[in-house]
Amino acid sequence: MSGWEPADWSAGGGEATTMVNENPGREVFLRSSGSPIFTVDMLERNASRGHGLVTSVAAGNNILLVGTNTGWIVRHDFSGEDAPLELDLGARGMEQRIPKVFIDPSGKHSIFTVCSSATADTYYLHGKWRKPRMFSRLKGSTVSCVAWHRAQINEASTREVIIGTASGQLYETALEEKDKKEKYCKLLFELTEAPEPFVGVQMEVVILGGVTRYYVMAATPSRLYTFQGTGSLEAAFKAYAEGGSHFTELPGENSNSELQFYGKRQRAERFAWLAGPGIYHGHLNFGTIQSLDAESNVEQKWLLDYSKLMDGPGTPRRLSLALSEFHFLVLMNNMLKVVNRVSQKVVEEQRFDTRSDLGSPTIMGLCTDVGAGAYYAFNEISIFEITVQDEGRDMWQVYLDLKEYTAALEACRDLAQRDSVYAAQAEAAFEAKDYERAASFYAKTETVATFEEVVLKFVAVGEQDALRTYLLRKLDFLGRGDRSQVTMIATWAAELYLDKINRLLLDVEDENEVDANEENDENVEYHNTVREFRAFLTDCKDVLDEAITIKLLGSYGRVEELVYYAGLKEQYETLIHHFVQQGEARKALAVLRKPSVPPELQYKFAPALIMLDPHETVKAWTSTGLNLNPRQLMPALMRYSSERRPRDEPNEAIRYLEYCIVRQLNQDSAVHNLLLSLYAKQPEDTALLRFLDARYGMGRMEGPDYFYDPKFALRLCLEQKQMRACVYIYGMMGMHEEAVALALQMDPEMAKIEADKVEDNEELRKKLWLMIARHVIQQGKATRGENIRKAIAFLKETDGLLKIDDILPFFPDFSLIDDFKEAICASLEDYNREIEELKRDMSDATLASEDIRNDINALSQRHAVVKRDETCKICGQRLLVPKVAPGAARSYTAFMAPFYVFPCEHAFHSQCLTDYVLQHTDQGEKERIRSLLKRITSLGLEEANTQPAKSVYNENDDCAAHGNMSPLNKVRTQINNAVAGECPFCGELMIKEIAEAFISSEETDEVASWSLASVE
Repeated sequence: MSGWEPADWSAGGGEATTMVNENPGREVFLRSSGSPIFTVDMLERNASRGHGLVTSVAAGNNILLVGTNTGWIVRHDFSGEDAPLELDLGARGMEQRIPKVFIDPSGKHSIFTVCSSATADTYYLHGKWRKPRMFSRLKGSTVSCVAWHRAQINEASTREVIIGTASGQLYETALEEKDKKEKYCKLLFELTEAPEPFVGVQMEVVILGGVTRYYVMAATPSRLYTFQGTGSLEAAFKAYAEGGSHFTELPGENSNSELQFYGKRQRAERFAWLAGPGIYHGHLNFGTIQSLDAESNVEQKWLLDYSKLMDGPGTPRRLSLALSEFHFLVLMNNMLKVVNRVSQKVVEEQRFDTRSDLGSPTIMGLCTDVGAGAYYAFNEISIFEITVQDEGRDMWQVYLDLKEYTAALEACRDLAQRDSVYAAQAEAAFEAKDYERAASFYAKTETVATFEEVVLKFVAVGEQDALRTYLLRKLDFLGRGDRSQVTMIATWAAELYLDKINRLLLDVEDENEVDANEENDENVEYHNTVREFRAFLTDCKDVLDEAITIKLLGSYGRVEELVYYAGLKEQYETLIHHFVQQGEARKALAVLRKPSVPPELQYKFAPALIMLDPHETVKAWTSTGLNLNPRQLMPALMRYSSERRPRDEPNEAIRYLEYCIVRQLNQDSAVHNLLLSLYAKQPEDTALLRFLDARYGMGRMEGPDYFYDPKFALRLCLEQKQMRACVYIYGMMGMHEEAVALALQMDPEMAKIEADKVEDNEELRKKLWLMIARHVIQQGKATRGENIRKAIAFLKETDGLLKIDDILPFFPDFSLIDDFKEAICASLEDYNREIEELKRDMSDATLASEDIRNDINALSQRHAVVKRDETCKICGQRLLVPKVAPGAARSYTAFMAPFYVFPCEHAFHSQCLTDYVLQHTDQGEKERIRSLLKRITSLGLEEANTQPAKSVYNENDDCAAHGNMSPLNKVRTQINNAVAGECPFCGELMIKEIAEAFISSEETDEVASWSLASVE
């Protein structure tokens, strides 16, 4: 917005000035209609609490700090949390005053100076304290401004603070609640050439790319300084000193200079300096710091001359300044003037009537509560609150008057305001004869200009292109609910498109002398308009009336666009019919590939398409996504196959049927029969035989191995002289004799193959081989000796199925036996070898049975030597010492062998072995062994009672008298087989334990008891 000079509001003409007397003692003058934006109300009538006259006020987070001319500090908490705090800092017998007080945005930290004629003492007061702490290092200096680190300040610490003094120094310090004195206080900058008091200072800290940058703006009555650096405040001021002077100087008499800031989100966005010539203000941008030039952060700077704020001639008396989002609040000549920052015009005036406050005729100053967003004015006795009510309500009109349309639209609150802005933009563009742009803006309006008015304006100037643009943009903003209006506008726009296309086409045809290959302006515009029209048809296909649109396209002769629109409306039959008539099979197939095309059209146009382009048609049929029924395509395939084609051209019907059968696993017999018939009509029988041999139904749970009709296939192959295929079909149908007989007519080798296919009927197989033998012997044209040799060789091919005596009847009766001597001798020798092999097998079997008998006898005499100190491999105790269960007089071990020794030399007590087997065997075997143990115990006790003098266990009692075993010995044998059948360490029992867990399910509780609990 730089570069323009705002006009004086008094010369604007037409603006109303209204005086509103809302409260006694205050007059409000409005420079615009409506209620006032800023209102002033009494907040605290006795601000000093009787401790003198008010000299300064500061606000932060609803807390107001008041300094008096008698050295008193009064702290008002308007949030209601704390009672007012009154502190007397003046010395007895001395006249002391507090010229300025400062409080941070949170209201927790405050700084002020108590001045007397002899000295000046600066204090720091925390919100929780009842007594302030003195700054020893600032003794004698009067604090005139303070900059807080707003982003990092908290209740306990202020972090970095910049303090400006009335003698022209800037200090850095940090204040802590817990410290008894300041940590440090170092000088950052000092005015040496022209000492002036610093009247305002602001600090902003920005972190960009991991680098901390400090930006400081400070003002004196005549100069505005900017500092910037990285890392620390000291580095920022050092960079300033090394880089030369960076300040803006505005000389002039100004005893009440101030520097104020406004911003959101704890960062300043705008500044205003109450300088000598006027209010110097601008925007601050800390998001794109690229260099250490502090001026690069100040954007859009203006100077508002004080004369703009005066009603007439005279010298204004400036007292104070406050900055809001859109306005300046200037305290001038005991009047609060509200100046719009954008228009730089006075919009409100508030004249204070202080007659009720005796002895305080003027308002002394303004202050801003940054934390609460409030504004205050004060005199020597009272404090007034300045309330802001929707200060942005008229900003859209301000921006509109300045022709800043983008900002005006952002400031609009309702539809009427936006319409006014769009209408103003449209009128400006129309007057500038930028009709296309005007049409776009007119289309956005809804209430300012009617549809008929706008249309007539463009018709009057003959701008059909702008009219079309207006209609198109209107379609974008109209709701789809008003169907009739949308349809009419879209139809009108379509006709305008067609009219322009025809006019451009005539212009192109008139340029006959231009080379056809040269791209001229008319050609480019014509093609661009056609593309634009097609895009329009695409966007509006749902709102255009189908019948009217087709009629329009036909009347203008736009066949291509008619076809395009038919495609958009999914009039597929008309579209495909057009492409077929034009011979454009690929375009028709592209339409048929669309998922929304009904399958009936595929079958309807199949005959025509396959005749136009067989390869592309079949390619489309076999593409993924199409699930066509080949039976319904058979008429097209048969018609195509009946046409004569060049010999080298592939049959596309065969390719499609192969796809259906091989890829889609089609089981329709008609499809298989058709493919078979096409194969049969081929000159080569390779594909036919491959198809017959494939048996596409083989391996399925249900259904036949083949899906074609074998009788039809046989008849067709006989008609087409495909004899090899006939042989195959005969064999497949089980007519092996016919298959062999037909094969012998062509190739005996084929007959042999067919004969070998019979595997489950030895008699039939022999019969077929005899047929082949008869043919080989009787059809042979060689000499008699050669025929015999062939017959003998044939016998070898049968793998012993036929003998010499089987084929002898096929030779003539007068054949000499001498011709068969070799074959007969060879046959006899084979029989002799077979007899000898049988003899050897019988002898080997006799010897093997004798060896087995000897091994059984030797096994009964096998023994093992047990040493005296041999130990049990389970319990580790001596093996020869019987192991008896504690507390049991007689257990089952008393009726078993005392110990067991295995061939692997492992030895175990009987009880240890039994317990081990019971522990590691499966559940079923456990139950069986336990049952046997109970039974042997009961039988042993019965026998011991009947024969007390005899040993309970005797190894010689395994067989009782007369060769019969007693019941006890039978049970004992069963236990021996179950428990001692194999070594538990070397047998199957140990192998099964590999898959078992080391910790059994019974041991989980014990393992859990050893787990360590985690300590939180």
